[in-house]
Amino acid sequence: MTMTDDNGTTAGRVEGKAGGPSAGHVPAAWGATGVPASPAIINPDLWPGVAQPPSGLKAGLAGRTAGLLFRGAVKRLPLRVEYPDGSVLGTGGPEAPVMTMLRPDAFEARIGDNGLIGLGESFMAGDWEASDLAALLEVFAASVDTLIPMPLQKLRSLYLPRTPRQERNAEQNTRSNISRHYDLSNDLFFNFLDSTMSYSSALFPEKAGPLSTVAWEFLAEAQRAKIDRLLDKAGVGEGTRLLEIGTGWGELALRAAARGATVYSVTLSSEQQALAQERIEDAGFADRVTVALQDYRAVEGEYDAVVSVEMIEAVGYEYWPIYFQTIDRVLAPGGKVAIQAITMPHGRMLATRNAYTWVHKYIFPGGFLPSVRAIESVTQQHTTLRVRERMGMGDHYAATLRLWEERFLSRSREVGELGFDAVFQRMWLFYLCYSRAGFQSGYLDVQQIVLDRREAQL
Repeated sequence: MTMTDDNGTTAGRVEGKAGGPSAGHVPAAWGATGVPASPAIINPDLWPGVAQPPSGLKAGLAGRTAGLLFRGAVKRLPLRVEYPDGSVLGTGGPEAPVMTMLRPDAFEARIGDNGLIGLGESFMAGDWEASDLAALLEVFAASVDTLIPMPLQKLRSLYLPRTPRQERNAEQNTRSNISRHYDLSNDLFFNFLDSTMSYSSALFPEKAGPLSTVAWEFLAEAQRAKIDRLLDKAGVGEGTRLLEIGTGWGELALRAAARGATVYSVTLSSEQQALAQERIEDAGFADRVTVALQDYRAVEGEYDAVVSVEMIEAVGYEYWPIYFQTIDRVLAPGGKVAIQAITMPHGRMLATRNAYTWVHKYIFPGGFLPSVRAIESVTQQHTTLRVRERMGMGDHYAATLRLWEERFLSRSREVGELGFDAVFQRMWLFYLCYSRAGFQSGYLDVQQIVLDRREAQL
């Protein structure tokens, strides 16, 4: 099937006849780096924002301007940008990441029309390739504040797209926003996640060795370690009444139930709910775990602990007070809260809170990353909860994403056989590498944060 939102963007999946996907939707060619090659002709019904670059007088002018700005920016960056005419820009040496321009005019037209959205769309379309996509994007992420001259940065709100109204995380929109990502296909996620089906940062043990080279064989153990630390910090044990906001595929609920807890877990993904319930029943914990297809705002009751793993990113900037007020409302006296949250610097958060990005358009509609300062401020102003402890582990997320990326590339044919075309696969790879670049550059972090209601010590 093709998943299309109200803007016409698609998930790029085509359901074929019994026995396999429709003809032409299994990638037939792979690039030198193992990336599926984008087809010469892209289906505009599946990919209306990718099939053709913008055209016309206005697009041409915007493209030429964007091209000049891009060339001026990369001249001083530690990379190499190679053009079809043989020219090379950048200060990088032989080991630097290489961006190979195949269709520079199309690339410039896309970034002129849509800024960084155009950067991702041009990769999806095959306008450029990279020798090491994550390393290349890391260079851009590390220079994000200086790529565009400051006077032009102040004007970006005048010409860059705004968040569509139907993607704001009001209750009537949240289910569709979540569905566009998590309901793509459980089989898709099977192909690059480990046996715990955990889709968040792992916490690797020291015995796994350097994070830059940690092996796949340690990932499942590291995911369990991440979950166990959160459960420990929330005080989850025999008889605990636990609320989990954001079920995933059920691993945290399973581990909490194994400790003797009673778990009420909420999700808005029907695919995740179905598989989580199946796993819970198979483990013999159906009497201890309830997985409800429910918005977190509708939760009732009282709980001794609340745990939420990388769900706040899907809440939306304007709804953070409601998210924490809900937790505050249902938390029993003496209870504890443990959340895992992807965070960004506070200044960048404020500067981008109204931006509409490539990630919003193609991956996580309605999402937005908080800063630690924002979490502390929101809880202080709107709840009785206070941040008591936090631990940053962004380098562990970079390692997790590298393993997912490697696994996803190695399963490209299997993903294609599910009906996900080459453009989708390039999109997903860009997303994984884009995310890894954020953590490797330090632009992003991930925090385990503990909150409770204890009075501050005098």
